[in-house]
Amino acid sequence: MEITEKNELDDFSQLTVLIIDDNRLVHDTLKRGLYDIGINHVKCAENAYYGIRLCETERFNIVICSFNVNSDKDGFHLLEELKFRGHVNKTTVLIFLSTETNESLVNSIVELQPDDFWVKPLAPKNVKERLIHTLQIKKQLFNMYRASDTKSFSKVIYFADRHLANERLHHFHSNISRMKGEAYLSLLEFETAEGFYKGLMKTYTYAWVYLGYVKSLLKQGRIKDIYDLLEKLIKKPATRFGAHDMLAQYYIEQAQFDKAYDEIKKATELSPRNIERNKKSWDLARLNHDHEGQYIATRNIVKQAKNSIHDSPELLLNLIRSGIDLAGALTDGRASIVLKQTDKNIKQLESEYSNDISEFKQQLLVIKARLYIVREHKGKATKLILNHVDLKASTQIEDNLDKVKVFHELGMREEALKMLDVISNQVSGDSLTSQVINKYIEQESIERVEINFSPKQLNDMSIEHFEKNRLKPALDAIQQALRLTPHNIKLTMRLLKILIALKESNEFEECHDIFGKEAIEVLLSSNVKGSGLEAIEKLKIKWQEAEPIKRL
Repeated sequence: MEITEKNELDDFSQLTVLIIDDNRLVHDTLKRGLYDIGINHVKCAENAYYGIRLCETERFNIVICSFNVNSDKDGFHLLEELKFRGHVNKTTVLIFLSTETNESLVNSIVELQPDDFWVKPLAPKNVKERLIHTLQIKKQLFNMYRASDTKSFSKVIYFADRHLANERLHHFHSNISRMKGEAYLSLLEFETAEGFYKGLMKTYTYAWVYLGYVKSLLKQGRIKDIYDLLEKLIKKPATRFGAHDMLAQYYIEQAQFDKAYDEIKKATELSPRNIERNKKSWDLARLNHDHEGQYIATRNIVKQAKNSIHDSPELLLNLIRSGIDLAGALTDGRASIVLKQTDKNIKQLESEYSNDISEFKQQLLVIKARLYIVREHKGKATKLILNHVDLKASTQIEDNLDKVKVFHELGMREEALKMLDVISNQVSGDSLTSQVINKYIEQESIERVEINFSPKQLNDMSIEHFEKNRLKPALDAIQQALRLTPHNIKLTMRLLKILIALKESNEFEECHDIFGKEAIEVLLSSNVKGSGLEAIEKLKIKWQEAEPIKRL
């Protein structure tokens, strides 16, 4: 096996370059730098659409892309599409340009693993120096990049060992070591990777060294060995995104979905453009009964997927459904605000996909029925479902889940449970997403049998029972509501009010004391501030001062 070989980057005069930036001055600056080092085959595009068209007619050795291509899609989604279409691979020299260096943008760029990142404004001299350096790395390690492209990770390690033994390649040893470590992880050789990264930590302080070491231990289930290191990494801007992202994956694998959700939210906030991570956040929000989290995640997906290869009407449908779920869980004036926005989202769907809207007729009928229910027009919803909606399962899991919800809300429990059985058979594979969805379906199946009403309906029932001094039925209703929406602070405060009344009555039991302490703990650990926090403190004092009636 040849360790070094002639490759396409050897002759600069034969290299082809694509520049994608909406500023022609940037084109001119880059071209001057490229011409100075003998690269003359340069094409320029002012938007992503034209850049993709050029890639369809010609293969480029070097792609220099602005992260902020504002005319159609940003650089993140452009590169995703170029990779998906096979126009860019590991042997392509990829350079990103940006005027910004904020943390979320840098994290998004790091995820794409470009060969270099240049901050505007550019100077021809710097362009020349940086490009020569980047090309030298890619040229010297070309065989490793090609092996990585074909997922021949054993070959990557073979080449790496021989390159590392070559003192003439000393300046490239950190790049070689990084690729070697990633190859060990890709081959699932986690113990070997652990030892390799541990050795690198004596020489290098790069973020990727520490993150690689952490990943190798997390994959072995040894989180206890690295608690202190994780605490340090989470505090550093260069490593906190990677640490949160790996912890989310670890907790999903351990089926600790509440912790996974906390970590994925932090990772998504630090690098918001990745659609798959946003989808994972949505799945985990559902599993943790966080209706607001579902709404935020689906809204982010629609926003970030705009004009990307991920963009589709299904994403808007999911946002609309999440809006209805949230409105049905809210017990205050925010419900009407969410419903108003949901109506706008429906109009957006009908406008943007007017040519295909007939394909979503059934989905929109179910949505319309659910809107009738949340607006307390149950009779209209029943008529619509029985007369116009196909009760059979579709091929799409999300469509079927929405049918489960409307069946349940209308008391059609047999149909709801049959549909859940169909959905459980539709979830295939052993991926992490499948694992989360399976757990969610299992949870839904149990709750749809045990709880017959929405959180809003249960809250209204609890208020009515409380006003008529039926304290235990009031408690039972509010506890059922909190099973469906455990992060609802207003419902938790209502629970505590009921428990205070029970404490002052002759119906108080030992379990009520536990419920009260748990409710206070939840309220005090929430992010409520200002008047809301004052109200919580008053309830806490009332709970502490309440005295049970002494039984004779």
